[in-house]
Amino acid sequence: MQAARPLEVSVALCTYNGAAFLREQVRSICLQTRPPVEIVLSDDASRDGSVEVVRATMAECAAERAGQAPIALRVFENAKALRVVKNFEQAISACTSELIALSDQDDVWMLDRLEKMVARFEKDDTLVLLHTDARLVDTDRHDIGHTLFHALEVSPSELARVHAGNAFDVLLRRNLVTGATTVFRRSLLADALPLPVEWVHDEWLAIIASTTARVDLLEEPLIEYRQHASNQIGARRDTFAEKVRKALASRGNTHVERTIKAELLLARLLQLGDRVSPDILAQVRSKIEHQRFRAALPASRLARCIPVFREAMTGRYDKFGRGFRGVVRDLFESV
Repeated sequence: MQAARPLEVSVALCTYNGAAFLREQVRSICLQTRPPVEIVLSDDASRDGSVEVVRATMAECAAERAGQAPIALRVFENAKALRVVKNFEQAISACTSELIALSDQDDVWMLDRLEKMVARFEKDDTLVLLHTDARLVDTDRHDIGHTLFHALEVSPSELARVHAGNAFDVLLRRNLVTGATTVFRRSLLADALPLPVEWVHDEWLAIIASTTARVDLLEEPLIEYRQHASNQIGARRDTFAEKVRKALASRGNTHVERTIKAELLLARLLQLGDRVSPDILAQVRSKIEHQRFRAALPASRLARCIPVFREAMTGRYDKFGRGFRGVVRDLFESV
Protein backbone atom coordinates (compact mmCIF):
# COMPACT_ATOMS: atom_id res chain seq x y z
CA MET A 1 0.00 0.00 0.00
CA GLN A 2 1.29 3.45 -0.90
CA ALA A 3 2.44 5.50 2.09
CA ALA A 4 0.37 8.56 2.93
CA ARG A 5 1.76 11.84 1.68
CA PRO A 6 3.39 13.84 4.51
CA LEU A 7 1.26 16.76 5.61
CA GLU A 8 2.61 20.18 4.70
CA VAL A 9 2.21 23.31 6.83
CA SER A 10 1.56 26.93 5.96
CA VAL A 11 2.19 29.59 8.61
CA ALA A 12 -0.23 32.52 8.83
CA LEU A 13 1.88 35.31 10.35
CA CYS A 14 0.15 38.58 11.19
CA THR A 15 2.11 41.70 12.05
CA TYR A 16 1.49 45.22 13.25
CA ASN A 17 4.51 47.29 14.28
CA GLY A 18 6.26 44.16 15.54
CA ALA A 19 9.77 44.79 14.28
CA ALA A 20 11.31 44.56 17.75
CA PHE A 21 10.47 40.85 18.11
CA LEU A 22 10.01 39.56 14.58
CA ARG A 23 13.51 38.31 13.90
CA GLU A 24 13.37 35.85 16.81
CA GLN A 25 9.92 34.66 15.84
CA VAL A 26 10.68 34.15 12.14
CA ARG A 27 13.92 32.34 12.91
CA SER A 28 12.10 29.97 15.26
CA ILE A 29 9.64 29.20 12.45
CA CYS A 30 12.18 28.73 9.67
CA LEU A 31 14.55 26.57 11.72
CA GLN A 32 11.90 24.06 12.81
CA THR A 33 12.88 20.40 12.78
CA ARG A 34 9.88 20.02 10.47
CA PRO A 35 9.76 23.37 8.68
CA PRO A 36 6.70 24.81 6.95
CA VAL A 37 6.55 25.09 3.17
CA GLU A 38 5.40 28.69 3.24
CA ILE A 39 4.84 31.73 5.42
CA VAL A 40 1.94 33.99 4.51
CA LEU A 41 2.61 37.39 6.04
CA SER A 42 -0.28 39.81 6.44
CA ASP A 43 0.97 43.15 7.70
CA ASP A 44 -1.62 45.55 9.08
CA ALA A 45 -0.25 48.92 7.99
CA SER A 46 2.91 48.80 10.10
CA ARG A 47 5.10 51.88 10.26
CA ASP A 48 8.22 50.32 11.78
CA GLY A 49 9.63 48.22 8.94
CA SER A 50 8.07 44.95 10.09
CA VAL A 51 7.82 43.56 6.55
CA GLU A 52 11.47 44.36 5.85
CA VAL A 53 12.51 42.57 9.05
CA VAL A 54 10.62 39.45 7.98
CA ARG A 55 12.13 39.49 4.49
CA ALA A 56 15.65 40.01 5.83
CA THR A 57 15.24 37.22 8.40
CA MET A 58 13.88 34.84 5.78
CA ALA A 59 16.93 35.54 3.61
CA GLU A 60 19.20 34.99 6.61
CA CYS A 61 17.57 31.65 7.38
CA ALA A 62 17.65 30.56 3.73
CA ALA A 63 21.45 30.97 3.78
CA GLU A 64 21.68 28.87 6.95
CA ARG A 65 19.38 26.22 5.45
CA ALA A 66 21.35 25.89 2.21
CA GLY A 67 20.56 22.57 0.58
CA GLN A 68 17.17 22.20 2.27
CA ALA A 69 13.79 22.81 0.66
CA PRO A 70 13.08 26.55 0.49
CA ILE A 71 10.34 28.19 2.52
CA ALA A 72 8.18 30.43 0.35
CA LEU A 73 7.15 33.89 1.56
CA ARG A 74 4.04 35.68 0.39
CA VAL A 75 3.30 39.15 1.68
CA PHE A 76 0.15 41.21 2.01
CA GLU A 77 0.70 44.82 3.03
CA ASN A 78 -2.51 46.53 4.10
CA ALA A 79 -2.57 50.23 3.30
CA LYS A 80 -5.38 50.57 5.85
CA ALA A 81 -5.42 48.42 8.97
CA LEU A 82 -7.90 45.53 8.91
CA ARG A 83 -7.52 44.91 12.66
CA VAL A 84 -6.73 41.55 14.22
CA VAL A 85 -9.61 39.31 13.11
CA LYS A 86 -9.75 40.37 9.47
CA ASN A 87 -5.96 40.50 9.21
CA PHE A 88 -5.83 36.84 10.26
CA GLU A 89 -8.69 36.05 7.91
CA GLN A 90 -6.67 37.46 5.04
CA ALA A 91 -3.60 35.43 6.01
CA ILE A 92 -5.31 32.09 6.55
CA SER A 93 -7.42 32.46 3.40
CA ALA A 94 -4.21 32.71 1.37
CA CYS A 95 -2.55 29.64 2.91
CA THR A 96 -2.31 26.68 0.53
CA SER A 97 -1.16 23.76 2.69
CA GLU A 98 -3.41 21.18 4.32
CA LEU A 99 -2.34 22.38 7.76
CA ILE A 100 -2.27 26.02 8.87
CA ALA A 101 -0.30 27.23 11.90
CA LEU A 102 -1.24 30.59 13.36
CA SER A 103 1.60 32.87 14.41
CA ASP A 104 1.72 36.10 16.35
CA GLN A 105 4.62 38.46 15.79
CA ASP A 106 6.26 38.43 19.21
CA ASP A 107 6.51 34.80 20.37
CA VAL A 108 9.17 32.13 19.90
CA TRP A 109 8.42 28.55 18.86
CA MET A 110 10.13 25.53 20.36
CA LEU A 111 12.12 24.07 17.48
CA ASP A 112 10.16 20.79 17.44
CA ARG A 113 6.75 22.43 17.69
CA LEU A 114 5.54 21.60 14.18
CA GLU A 115 7.09 18.13 14.27
CA LYS A 116 5.10 17.21 17.38
CA MET A 117 1.85 18.82 16.26
CA VAL A 118 1.87 17.52 12.69
CA ALA A 119 2.50 14.00 13.99
CA ARG A 120 -0.81 14.18 15.85
CA PHE A 121 -2.68 15.12 12.68
CA GLU A 122 -1.02 12.31 10.74
CA LYS A 123 -2.14 9.79 13.37
CA ASP A 124 -5.73 11.04 13.62
CA ASP A 125 -7.72 11.86 10.50
CA THR A 126 -10.62 13.11 12.62
CA LEU A 127 -8.50 15.79 14.32
CA VAL A 128 -9.24 19.22 12.84
CA LEU A 129 -7.73 21.64 15.35
CA LEU A 130 -4.94 21.19 17.90
CA HIS A 131 -3.63 23.71 20.40
CA THR A 132 -1.07 23.57 23.18
CA ASP A 133 0.10 25.09 26.40
CA ALA A 134 2.74 27.83 26.29
CA ARG A 135 5.55 29.01 28.52
CA LEU A 136 4.94 32.60 29.63
CA VAL A 137 7.98 34.84 29.29
CA ASP A 138 8.63 38.55 29.69
CA THR A 139 9.85 41.01 27.08
CA ASP A 140 13.40 39.64 27.31
CA ARG A 141 12.24 35.99 27.25
CA HIS A 142 12.81 35.43 30.95
CA ASP A 143 10.54 32.71 32.31
CA ILE A 144 7.68 34.24 34.32
CA GLY A 145 7.24 30.96 36.17
CA HIS A 146 3.78 30.07 34.88
CA THR A 147 2.26 28.55 31.78
CA LEU A 148 -0.65 29.72 29.68
CA PHE A 149 -2.96 27.00 30.97
CA HIS A 150 -2.09 28.03 34.54
CA ALA A 151 -2.98 31.65 33.72
CA LEU A 152 -6.28 30.50 32.25
CA GLU A 153 -6.97 28.33 35.30
CA VAL A 154 -7.58 25.29 33.10
CA SER A 155 -8.93 22.53 35.31
CA PRO A 156 -8.14 18.79 35.14
CA SER A 157 -11.80 18.14 34.31
CA GLU A 158 -11.64 20.53 31.35
CA LEU A 159 -8.50 18.84 30.07
CA ALA A 160 -10.11 15.42 30.43
CA ARG A 161 -13.27 16.48 28.59
CA VAL A 162 -11.29 17.90 25.68
CA HIS A 163 -9.16 14.74 25.41
CA ALA A 164 -12.33 12.64 25.52
CA GLY A 165 -13.73 14.42 22.45
CA ASN A 166 -16.04 16.84 24.25
CA ALA A 167 -14.26 20.08 23.41
CA PHE A 168 -17.51 21.78 22.37
CA ASP A 169 -18.95 21.50 25.88
CA VAL A 170 -15.82 23.17 27.27
CA LEU A 171 -15.54 25.87 24.61
CA LEU A 172 -19.20 26.87 24.82
CA ARG A 173 -18.55 27.61 28.47
CA ARG A 174 -15.31 29.54 27.89
CA ASN A 175 -12.48 29.71 25.37
CA LEU A 176 -9.26 27.87 26.15
CA VAL A 177 -7.69 28.13 22.69
CA THR A 178 -4.95 30.69 22.05
CA GLY A 179 -4.25 31.28 18.37
CA ALA A 180 -0.48 31.51 18.80
CA THR A 181 -0.48 27.85 19.92
CA THR A 182 -2.88 26.55 17.26
CA VAL A 183 -2.62 24.40 14.13
CA PHE A 184 -5.71 23.39 12.14
CA ARG A 185 -6.71 21.71 8.89
CA ARG A 186 -7.38 24.03 5.99
CA SER A 187 -10.70 22.22 5.43
CA LEU A 188 -12.04 24.08 8.50
CA LEU A 189 -12.12 27.32 6.51
CA ALA A 190 -15.12 26.15 4.47
CA ASP A 191 -17.18 26.26 7.67
CA ALA A 192 -15.46 29.09 9.55
CA LEU A 193 -15.10 31.82 6.92
CA PRO A 194 -15.92 34.64 6.96
CA LEU A 195 -14.72 35.26 10.50
CA PRO A 196 -17.16 37.45 12.46
CA VAL A 197 -15.43 40.47 14.00
CA GLU A 198 -17.48 40.01 17.15
CA TRP A 199 -15.42 36.90 17.91
CA VAL A 200 -11.65 36.62 18.32
CA HIS A 201 -10.34 34.53 15.42
CA ASP A 202 -8.93 31.71 17.56
CA GLU A 203 -12.04 31.12 19.67
CA TRP A 204 -14.26 31.16 16.56
CA LEU A 205 -12.09 28.66 14.65
CA ALA A 206 -11.99 26.38 17.69
CA ILE A 207 -15.68 26.33 18.51
CA ILE A 208 -16.70 25.88 14.87
CA ALA A 209 -14.25 22.99 14.55
CA SER A 210 -15.59 21.40 17.73
CA THR A 211 -19.16 21.24 16.39
CA THR A 212 -18.42 18.92 13.46
CA ALA A 213 -15.06 17.29 14.20
CA ARG A 214 -12.38 16.70 16.83
CA VAL A 215 -10.51 19.42 18.71
CA ASP A 216 -7.72 18.39 21.06
CA LEU A 217 -4.82 19.89 22.97
CA LEU A 218 -1.28 19.09 23.99
CA GLU A 219 -0.49 19.93 27.60
CA GLU A 220 3.16 20.53 26.70
CA PRO A 221 4.28 24.17 26.23
CA LEU A 222 5.45 24.41 22.60
CA ILE A 223 5.92 28.16 22.33
CA GLU A 224 7.28 30.97 24.44
CA TYR A 225 4.33 33.35 24.78
CA ARG A 226 5.80 36.78 25.32
CA GLN A 227 3.97 39.10 27.75
CA HIS A 228 4.67 42.81 27.30
CA ALA A 229 2.99 46.19 27.29
CA SER A 230 2.03 46.02 23.60
CA ASN A 231 0.21 42.67 23.72
CA GLN A 232 -3.15 42.94 22.00
CA ILE A 233 -4.25 39.81 23.87
CA GLY A 234 -2.09 38.58 26.72
CA ALA A 235 -2.36 35.98 29.47
CA ARG A 236 -2.16 36.58 33.20
CA ARG A 237 -3.90 34.88 36.10
CA ASP A 238 -6.02 37.25 38.16
CA THR A 239 -5.19 37.65 41.82
CA PHE A 240 -7.96 37.19 44.41
CA ALA A 241 -8.21 40.98 44.83
CA GLU A 242 -8.63 41.41 41.06
CA LYS A 243 -11.39 38.80 41.01
CA VAL A 244 -13.19 40.70 43.77
CA ARG A 245 -12.86 43.98 41.86
CA LYS A 246 -14.29 42.36 38.76
CA ALA A 247 -17.20 40.96 40.75
CA LEU A 248 -18.08 44.47 41.94
CA ALA A 249 -17.32 46.31 38.71
CA SER A 250 -19.85 47.48 36.16
CA ARG A 251 -20.97 44.80 33.73
CA GLY A 252 -21.12 47.31 30.89
CA ASN A 253 -22.18 45.59 27.66
CA THR A 254 -20.53 42.28 28.50
CA HIS A 255 -23.65 40.12 28.49
CA VAL A 256 -25.17 41.89 25.51
CA GLU A 257 -21.98 41.20 23.56
CA ARG A 258 -21.94 37.57 24.66
CA THR A 259 -25.55 37.21 23.56
CA ILE A 260 -24.70 38.58 20.13
CA LYS A 261 -21.77 36.18 19.84
CA ALA A 262 -23.95 33.20 20.73
CA GLU A 263 -26.59 34.31 18.22
CA LEU A 264 -23.95 34.57 15.50
CA LEU A 265 -22.71 31.09 16.38
CA LEU A 266 -26.21 29.64 16.16
CA ALA A 267 -26.77 31.29 12.78
CA ARG A 268 -23.53 29.82 11.39
CA LEU A 269 -24.25 26.35 12.76
CA LEU A 270 -27.72 26.37 11.19
CA GLN A 271 -26.00 27.03 7.84
CA LEU A 272 -24.00 23.82 8.30
CA GLY A 273 -27.19 21.77 8.24
CA ASP A 274 -27.33 18.23 9.53
CA ARG A 275 -23.58 18.11 10.09
CA VAL A 276 -24.31 19.76 13.45
CA SER A 277 -26.17 17.62 15.97
CA PRO A 278 -29.51 18.75 17.41
CA ASP A 279 -27.95 18.52 20.89
CA ILE A 280 -25.31 21.12 19.99
CA LEU A 281 -27.94 23.45 18.55
CA ALA A 282 -30.03 23.04 21.70
CA GLN A 283 -27.03 23.90 23.87
CA VAL A 284 -26.34 27.09 21.91
CA ARG A 285 -29.98 28.14 22.14
CA SER A 286 -29.87 27.53 25.90
CA LYS A 287 -26.73 29.65 26.17
CA ILE A 288 -28.49 32.47 24.31
CA GLU A 289 -31.34 32.33 26.82
CA HIS A 290 -28.85 32.43 29.70
CA GLN A 291 -26.99 35.42 28.30
CA ARG A 292 -30.23 37.28 27.61
CA PHE A 293 -31.26 36.65 31.20
CA ARG A 294 -27.97 38.05 32.51
CA ALA A 295 -28.14 41.07 30.20
CA ALA A 296 -31.65 41.93 31.43
CA LEU A 297 -30.98 41.78 35.17
CA PRO A 298 -32.27 44.86 37.02
CA ALA A 299 -30.00 47.55 38.42
CA SER A 300 -31.14 46.86 41.99
CA ARG A 301 -28.96 44.21 43.63
CA LEU A 302 -31.83 43.24 45.92
CA ALA A 303 -34.19 42.72 42.98
CA ARG A 304 -31.67 40.39 41.35
CA CYS A 305 -31.53 37.88 44.20
CA ILE A 306 -34.54 35.68 43.44
CA PRO A 307 -34.06 35.64 39.63
CA VAL A 308 -30.35 34.82 39.97
CA PHE A 309 -30.97 31.98 42.41
CA ARG A 310 -33.69 30.59 40.13
CA GLU A 311 -31.31 30.72 37.18
CA ALA A 312 -28.61 29.04 39.27
CA MET A 313 -31.00 26.15 39.95
CA THR A 314 -31.18 25.45 36.19
CA GLY A 315 -27.46 24.67 36.15
CA ARG A 316 -26.77 27.14 33.37
CA TYR A 317 -24.24 29.16 35.35
CA ASP A 318 -22.12 26.00 35.54
CA LYS A 319 -22.82 24.92 31.96
CA PHE A 320 -22.21 28.26 30.27
CA GLY A 321 -19.96 30.19 32.62
CA ARG A 322 -17.79 30.08 35.68
CA GLY A 323 -20.42 28.62 38.00
CA PHE A 324 -20.52 30.15 41.47
CA ARG A 325 -18.23 32.96 40.35
CA GLY A 326 -20.86 34.02 37.80
CA VAL A 327 -23.61 33.93 40.41
CA VAL A 328 -21.59 36.20 42.69
CA ARG A 329 -20.89 38.64 39.87
CA ASP A 330 -24.56 38.87 38.92
CA LEU A 331 -25.54 39.49 42.53
CA PHE A 332 -22.96 42.16 43.27
CA GLU A 333 -21.71 43.86 40.11
CA SER A 334 -22.88 47.37 39.34
CA VAL A 335 -24.96 48.12 36.28
